[in-house]
Amino acid sequence: MSNLETAPAELTCENSGEAPTVRGRVLEPRMVPLGGPRAMTVRRTLPQRAQSLIGAWCFIDHYGPDEVSSTGGMRVDGHPHTGLQTVSWLFSGEIEHRDTVGSHAFVRPGELNLMTAGSGIAHSEHSTQNTTVLHGAQLWVALPGQHRFVAPDFESYAPPALDLDGARVLVFLGSLLGHTSPVQTYTPLLGAEITLRAGQSLRLDVAPEFEHGVLVDTGEVTAAGVDATEGQLVYQQTGAQHLDLVAADRDVRVLLLGGQPLGEQIVMWWNFIGRSHEEVAAFRAQWQHEREHQDGDEKTQYGPFPGQWRETLPAPELPNARLKLRG
Repeated sequence: MSNLETAPAELTCENSGEAPTVRGRVLEPRMVPLGGPRAMTVRRTLPQRAQSLIGAWCFIDHYGPDEVSSTGGMRVDGHPHTGLQTVSWLFSGEIEHRDTVGSHAFVRPGELNLMTAGSGIAHSEHSTQNTTVLHGAQLWVALPGQHRFVAPDFESYAPPALDLDGARVLVFLGSLLGHTSPVQTYTPLLGAEITLRAGQSLRLDVAPEFEHGVLVDTGEVTAAGVDATEGQLVYQQTGAQHLDLVAADRDVRVLLLGGQPLGEQIVMWWNFIGRSHEEVAAFRAQWQHEREHQDGDEKTQYGPFPGQWRETLPAPELPNARLKLRG
């Protein structure tokens, strides 16, 4: 998914440097409209002032249940990415994906679609005509410096459902409960969907070198010792060997995200991740150039546009101030 804000802020992402604690901290979402007056609105919990990164996870948009008949659903035309991986995960509905490495896929509930942007890729995402309710999450992972210019790629994976005393767990990235996802990542990561019955408690053994985030999709849950409800994100710092989840009086569904602290600063602006103002400005300029010159024979950074594309998204204007690393 694109970040469709028309005036995206510069985002400097770094580890907070605070001493590790076991008890969690609740992060509130902010509401972000994706497009025009009828467009769907997402709940964005990462990045924010209180927390920029969880491991290498750098962006969390949570949306729906969204009545497509009212909002028009997801209509995101071709747009670029650099220096990251996009993780698409649905709870309901269907999204058609096309990209400039030739991938044509459908994002469906319980199936991971992971796109590696690396040196540069462009893709489009449209909810299908069969979709009546769209509900899911769009997540980004920052690539570390040594791998941020890898060749672009696309993978799909349908994880098996694991049963743990009645809890349903889908491990789509990394390892949990003895199951390891085969999907390639470039830093140690964890991603899983977990559904608990009303009143159920679940203790998970987790890597103490990982930071963790629990995104609450439905219901109310106590995660890492703090209460959270739908749309909130619970952050747990490194140092914990367990992560405890306790459902309240109705069923709960969460996304568990984790990873080793990235240990690097990044600048994230619009759909680009870079390391300097000049680099991001160059990514933007190249995208604008390729939007206007797709008929030539020159080698392109973002790849040849699919023949089905009729529109692509223009990049917003850069802010007046220089984009820079801070901290």
